[in-house]
Amino acid sequence: MSRRRLSVVLAFPLVLLATPALVSAATAPVATVVVDGVISPVTLRLVETAITRAKAGGAQALVIQLDTPGGLERSMRAICQRLLNAELPVIVWVGPTGARAASAGVFITMAANVAAMAPATNIGAAHPVAVGGGSIEKESMRKIENDAAAFIRTIALERGRNADWAEDAVRKSVSITEREAVRLKVVDFVAASIPDLLTKLDGRTVKTAKGPVTLSTRAAEARPIEVGFRDRVLSVITDPNVAYVLMMLGTLGLIVELSTPGVTLPGVIGGISLILAFFAFQSLPINFAGLLLILFAIVLFIAEAHVTSHGVLAVGGIVSMALGSMMLYDAPEAGFRVSWRVLVPTVALTSGFFLVALTLGVRAFRRRPLLGASGLIGQTGVARGALEPEGQVSVQGEIWRAIADRPVADGARIRVVEVQGLTLRVVGSDAPGGGTR
Repeated sequence: MSRRRLSVVLAFPLVLLATPALVSAATAPVATVVVDGVISPVTLRLVETAITRAKAGGAQALVIQLDTPGGLERSMRAICQRLLNAELPVIVWVGPTGARAASAGVFITMAANVAAMAPATNIGAAHPVAVGGGSIEKESMRKIENDAAAFIRTIALERGRNADWAEDAVRKSVSITEREAVRLKVVDFVAASIPDLLTKLDGRTVKTAKGPVTLSTRAAEARPIEVGFRDRVLSVITDPNVAYVLMMLGTLGLIVELSTPGVTLPGVIGGISLILAFFAFQSLPINFAGLLLILFAIVLFIAEAHVTSHGVLAVGGIVSMALGSMMLYDAPEAGFRVSWRVLVPTVALTSGFFLVALTLGVRAFRRRPLLGASGLIGQTGVARGALEPEGQVSVQGEIWRAIADRPVADGARIRVVEVQGLTLRVVGSDAPGGGTR
């Protein structure tokens, strides 16, 4: 009996030593995701994916590292709804040092179960902006402002934060530092890093859609949620400037391919660029009037190559393209407008490329004698591929469909002997009898 008691006494310290390790091993991880840049439908998709994957992975909470100048109102509202209805705690940390939560970022921070900020960060300036950055009717602006103020106030009250300051952030565009935010009860505390954040979160009880949850994060592992390849590509091409450049590059490729059939490479590059641009436009607030103006500019440029307008169509195309570029995105935020540093060079290069190509084409046309279809008879050219017996030939700088009486090798010189509609009958120019040498 004494031996058993001695064994128990000796084993007790070992159990105490093993207990922290067992507790640490049982501590659920904390998922983290980085949200930076303009709030957009891509951001909404990222937050939704992060919440779903954090829950599926058994994480006890999700930390959103936020740094944003603002974004789209409808995307911001959708994100706030996801945070307010999340079944696991969501923590928003405005970081790292130097980050900000402005405009839409204020709403998202307020909607979190726990809000924290890194040193040397700021939050505020959430006043709504007129669509397109211009001015709208005073009464309409008052309705928009009242709606935003009511929304942020109800979020602040739900999360137990300073509703008066939140309303001032919307109505008066006030902005404060991280220390002022803690003092005014806008956020809960200041955390210098993710590990520091997890230490300060430990023991807090928060209310979720499933009920109260007590966090145990002191020994928790922070697991970053990796962004998928599709989302990374979408994030890059949905940058308003990138999507705009892709569309203009596609426009150039289309113009070159339609003006010079058979070149192929510009058409392929242009087609891919246009597909990527229209894919990006699904996630961007497109103004269809601006898009139609750009498409109309393409029509005018192509028409200029076939109609003698003395430059009127070309000038109209340039004006239409410039106006369409300025009107392309229907959003008030600066992050959803084409930068002037991108817009001006792009319109200038596109218009300049077209005008140079048009000028060279006109000069070549003037140098060529106007012989008509019958005047092609007797003219020489080069076979573009083998004629066995059909294929393509280049005559007077133009590509024609041709039929040869006898096979003609690729690159061999040919002579036109007859014009049959849009098809030329040719022979090898080195063979008087109609064959090749």
